[in-house]
Amino acid sequence: MNLVETPAEAQKNQSYYNALVELLYQFADDDFIVSFRGSEWLGLAPHIEEDVAFSSITQNTMGHAFLFYQLLEDLGEGSADSLAHDRSASERRNAVYFEKVNGKGTYVEEPYYDWALTVVRQFLYETFKKVKLQAASRSSYEPLAHTAQKILMEQPYHLAHWKMWITQLHGATEEARMRIHSRLEEAWREILDALELGPLAEEMERQKLIKKEKDLQEEWQQSVEETLGFLPNIPLGKNLGNGRAKQHTKDLEQALATLTEVYVSDREAVW
Repeated sequence: MNLVETPAEAQKNQSYYNALVELLYQFADDDFIVSFRGSEWLGLAPHIEEDVAFSSITQNTMGHAFLFYQLLEDLGEGSADSLAHDRSASERRNAVYFEKVNGKGTYVEEPYYDWALTVVRQFLYETFKKVKLQAASRSSYEPLAHTAQKILMEQPYHLAHWKMWITQLHGATEEARMRIHSRLEEAWREILDALELGPLAEEMERQKLIKKEKDLQEEWQQSVEETLGFLPNIPLGKNLGNGRAKQHTKDLEQALATLTEVYVSDREAVW
């Protein structure tokens, strides 16, 4: 298939448009919720240097979400602000594992968050994000390819950060190693929908928007194993639900209520 260079060209083919929009929502919604869960660590990270680094990564990730929402706006799906803040949980395509709360308690009162959960989630997420972006950088939709190439200029630094954390903790104390292993096995049972492309996966491949789902998963597992030296010996699963099918938990509702509070109070403000 030839390159599709403009939103107007994409809109001429309904099948192409539907698959493209689905893919863009997945990119945008994943980044949006992951950046929020990261923002909840502001002031709570293990040390001040990590507080600064994680805040920077979180800001970049929200910026990536905006770029994908902007592509959707260009395609006529609505304004980027509205797509980010006005859609309900039942309209979101993010993977359920990414919406999972950081731990017990609340940010203001008693934030009993688990750094092992965050390190594992960020590492697995950034590993797959790199694989997915590399595939999208060769997309038949030229605006998506350009956006993916732009994000890939900084995203590998995010991945390097979490590779450092997970390898250091895994090689530290016995307690640290056990907690990382526990969260990895938990993630393996919950993350499968993040590695899928949803109901239009075959159409995405057929339209050359991105490579096939199975290939992305295999590349992700290979990258994870190269860093850790092993993979959990359990099947990948979707124990929390399937976000690509818009099945979500109350954790997402909690996140969206917090995320949209300021926007709802003044809808004329610039996001």
